[in-house]
Amino acid sequence: MKIIGKVFRNWFGGVLERRHISALFNRAALPHTVGGRGAAQGVPEQVSRDMLRAASDDLPGVLVRAGSHEDGLSAAEAAERLERFGANEVAHEKALSPWRHLWLCYKNPFNLLLTALAVVSDATGDMKATVVIGTMVVLSTLIRFVQEGRSNRASARLKAMVSNTATVIRRGAGDRPSGFGPQGRRAAGQMEVPIRDLVPGDHIVLSAGDMIPADCRLMTAKDLFVAQAAMTGESLPVEKFAEDGNGFVSVLEARNLVFMGTNVVSGSATALVVATGNGTYFGTLATRVTRSDRAPTAFEAGVNSVVWLLIRFALVMVPLVLVINGFTKGDWMEAFLFALAVAVGLVPEMLAMVVTSTLAKGAVLLSRKKVIVKRLDAIQNFGAMDVLCTDKTGTLTQDKIALERHTDPFGHASQEVLKFAYLNSHYQTGLKNLLDRAVLEHVELQTELKLAEDYRKVDEVPFDFERRRMSVVVSEREDHHELICKGAVEEMLAVCTRVRNATRAGHEDLPMDARLLTHVRRITQQLNADGLRVVAVAMKELPATQVAYSVADEAELTLVGYIAFLDPPKDSAAPALRMLAEHGVQAKVLTGDNELVTARVCEQVGLAVGTVLLGPQVERMSDAALAQAVEAHQVFARLTPLHKERIVRALRANGHVVGFMGDGINDAPALRAADIGISVDSAVDIAKEAADIILLEKSLMVLEQGVIEGRNTFCNMLKYIRMTASSNFGNVFSVLVASAWLPFLPMLPLQLLVQNLLYDISQTGIPFDNVDPELVKKPLRWNPADIGRFMVFFGPISSVFDLVTFGVMWHFFDAKTPAQQTLFQTGWFVVGLLTQTLVVHMIRTPKLPFIESRAAPALMAMTLAIMAAGIALPMSPLAGYFGLQPLPLAYFPWLAAILLGYCVLATVMKRFYIRRFGWQ
Repeated sequence: MKIIGKVFRNWFGGVLERRHISALFNRAALPHTVGGRGAAQGVPEQVSRDMLRAASDDLPGVLVRAGSHEDGLSAAEAAERLERFGANEVAHEKALSPWRHLWLCYKNPFNLLLTALAVVSDATGDMKATVVIGTMVVLSTLIRFVQEGRSNRASARLKAMVSNTATVIRRGAGDRPSGFGPQGRRAAGQMEVPIRDLVPGDHIVLSAGDMIPADCRLMTAKDLFVAQAAMTGESLPVEKFAEDGNGFVSVLEARNLVFMGTNVVSGSATALVVATGNGTYFGTLATRVTRSDRAPTAFEAGVNSVVWLLIRFALVMVPLVLVINGFTKGDWMEAFLFALAVAVGLVPEMLAMVVTSTLAKGAVLLSRKKVIVKRLDAIQNFGAMDVLCTDKTGTLTQDKIALERHTDPFGHASQEVLKFAYLNSHYQTGLKNLLDRAVLEHVELQTELKLAEDYRKVDEVPFDFERRRMSVVVSEREDHHELICKGAVEEMLAVCTRVRNATRAGHEDLPMDARLLTHVRRITQQLNADGLRVVAVAMKELPATQVAYSVADEAELTLVGYIAFLDPPKDSAAPALRMLAEHGVQAKVLTGDNELVTARVCEQVGLAVGTVLLGPQVERMSDAALAQAVEAHQVFARLTPLHKERIVRALRANGHVVGFMGDGINDAPALRAADIGISVDSAVDIAKEAADIILLEKSLMVLEQGVIEGRNTFCNMLKYIRMTASSNFGNVFSVLVASAWLPFLPMLPLQLLVQNLLYDISQTGIPFDNVDPELVKKPLRWNPADIGRFMVFFGPISSVFDLVTFGVMWHFFDAKTPAQQTLFQTGWFVVGLLTQTLVVHMIRTPKLPFIESRAAPALMAMTLAIMAAGIALPMSPLAGYFGLQPLPLAYFPWLAAILLGYCVLATVMKRFYIRRFGWQ
C-alpha cells in the first residue's frame, strides 16, 4: 500500500485535466522593465530598449543595425535569416497527439490503482478478475478520450488566422507575378509571402485593412491610422508617422512604431521589420502566457481533495479486511484476493468518466448556444464562480461610439452645434474616426442643410496630435467663408476668444473673460463626470477672398458648443449582470479606460460604482492592502495588464472562484490567472488561446446559461461522489462485520468485481439527470468536509440492511455452513447491487424521490436495467461461472421489504441531515 500511495502522489497532478497551469506573469519572476506603459505591461527590458532605439534613431541607422538595405533584402538573405531567427510565429499551446491524449486520459490515480490490481490478479492466476478490472479501466479511459477529443476539435476551429500573407519588398523580385491582388501582380519589387516567413530587415507594404505582421519601424507613412486597442485598450485609432521619434518613454507611445497584433484602419505605409515571432512585443506577452503553467483551478483543487479523501479511506480499510479475513478464515491467499476485490470496490473508477461525460454534456448544450468550451472543467467553474471580473470596452459596451449630447457653451441642447459638427465631419478628407461616424449618423442633416446646393468645401486643415483639432472651411454664400473647427476642449479653448450665447433674437458672441472661461470649464467637467468624451466646436467667418488656409487661421475663434460621446453599453449587459447578482455572482469591472467614462457605463448597466480604484493606486499597494481593496471596490480603472492579473489573483487568494471576461492582449494575463477565462471569437488570438470559454456571439446573456449549466454539472458530479463515498463506506463496514462473524467469505472476489462493474454501468445515466432549480440558485463549491460527513452519515444506513440480509439468509434460508455459502453470497449480491443502484435516487435531491423530484429518463432506464440484470443474473446460465445460484421465490418478498425499508430510512435520515447540516 505504501508503494501504491507513492504512485498516487507522483502521478496525481493529472486527475482530471491534461495539465495544471501555474502562476502566469508572476511578478517576482518578471525581468526588470523600463519605465512607462510598456514597463507596466511586463515587456522585458531588452525588448523595450531595442524598440525604443529603433524609434529614436534616424532611418539610415536603423537600416544598418537591421542589416537591411534601402531596397529591402534579397531572397537569399531572407532565407538565411529565416533559418537563423525562425518562423514569424508567436508561442502557442500545441495540440496533443492522439496517443499522448489517450495516455493522459488514462493517467489518473484510479486507473493506475486498478491497473496495479489487475497486474496482481493476473500474477495470482485470477484471470476473471483481471478481465473485469481491465474492462473498467478501458471504459473509463475511452469515454473520456472521446468526449475531450470532441471538445478539442471544436475549439481548434476557432484559431484560423485572419490573414496569412504580407506584401514584402525584396531585391531582385522585379515585377514577377505574385498571384495576389486584383491584377494578379504587385508593383516592381513587391511580392506576397506567408507571414510566418517574414524576417528582421524585411520591408513590408501596409494599407488599410492589413494586419500588422511584426514589430516595425515606419519608413514612409501617409495618413496612417492604426487600431491599437488589442495592445492598449484604447478604443480610437492612433495616427502614426515616419519621422524620427523622441520625447516618449514607452514603446507604445512611439508614433513611428507599429506592432504585431494591431491593424491598419486607413492610410498606407512602408515599414522595416525590426522584430518577429517571440521577439515582438506581442510575442513576448504570448510567450509568457503559454510558457507559464496555470495554477490548479478551484474545480481541480476540489476534485483533488475529494480523491485524496477516498484514497486515505481505502488505505485504512483494505488492510483491515485482509487481516480480519486472514485470521478468521486461516486462508491468507483467499483473504488477499478478497481484500483485492474490496480495494477495487472502494475505487470510484468511473469518477473521471462521470465527470468528463457530465462536463461534455454541458459543453454540447452550450455549443448549441454558440459557445465553445475549450477546457471541460470550465463548465463546472462557471457554476462555482462567485466573482466575475470583466473588461469594459467591447465587453460591457458595444465598442461603438454614440453621439450622446450636443450643447451650447452653457450646457443647453443646441442644433446649431450639431450642424457645425456635421459640416466638419462631412467635409474632412482624413480618417473618419468613430466620433465622426457617430456625428454622420444624423443623415437627416444632409438634406436639411442642403449640402449639395448651399455648401462648397474651400479647404481643410488636417488633424494632428499636437494641435488635437482639425478644421474645414466651407462657403455657404459667395461673400464669406466659414472656418469650422472641432477638437479637444483645452486645445480648443486656447484658440477661442469669444463664446456664443443663444438669445431669443438669435445669438450674441460674448468675450471669453476669466468668468466665462471658468463657467465653460465647469460645464465640460460636468459632462466628463457623466462619463462622456467631450469635443468642442468653434467657428469664425472669413472673407471670401482667401483660398488657402493653415494652422495660423485657427485663431480668434468663437466657441459654439460641445458634442459629447459615449461608448454605449450592450443591451444584454444590464439584464445579464442583474441575473448574475441574483445567482450570487458579484461583477467587478477591470479596465484600462478613463475612470469617469467607466463610472458612467457602470451606472448605465446597473453596477454600483462607489469609489473607483485606479491603476497607479494598485501599483503602490502591498499584497495585503490589495487583498482588502479588491473586496471593497467594484470598479477598477486605468489598469495595465499586470494590474488586472494582480487583482484576479488577490480575489482568488481571498477564497473566491473568479471568472474574467476580456478580448485584448492586455487581458491575456488575467484570463490565465482566473479560474475561468471568457473571451469572444473576435478577440485577438492570444486572448482566445488564454480563455477557457469562447463566446461566438457577444451577448452576455449566455453567461446566465453557462452559470446554470455549470451548477447542473456540479450537482450531477456531486451525486456520484456522494453516492460512491457513502456506498463504499457502508459496504466495507458490512464486509468487516461479516468477515468477523461468518465462517466463509460473505462474497467471492469475482462477485464483488461484477457487482461493482454493474453498479458503475448504472451510473452512466447521471450526466443526463435533471437538477432541482433550488440547487442552482447560488454558487456551488467543493467541500471535502461535507462529503466526508455525508459518507459517515449515510454509509451505515446501507450497512443496517446488509446486516438484515445476513440475518435473513442465516436464519430463514439456513445458509449457515460453507456448503450453503453460495446461496448466502447470491442473496447479498442481489441486495447489495440493488441498494447501491437505488441510493442515487435517494441522494440526488433534497426532495421526496420519485414523487416531488423525478430522475431523467436516461438515469431511470439505467437503474431499471441494472436492477433487472442483478435479479436475472443468478437465474441465467452464467450463474455458475460467477459462483451464483438461483434464489428461492421466498427470497423476493424479503428483498422487496428490505428495499422499501432502505428507501424509507434513507429518506428520514436525509430530512434530519438537511435540518442539521443543510444541502448543497
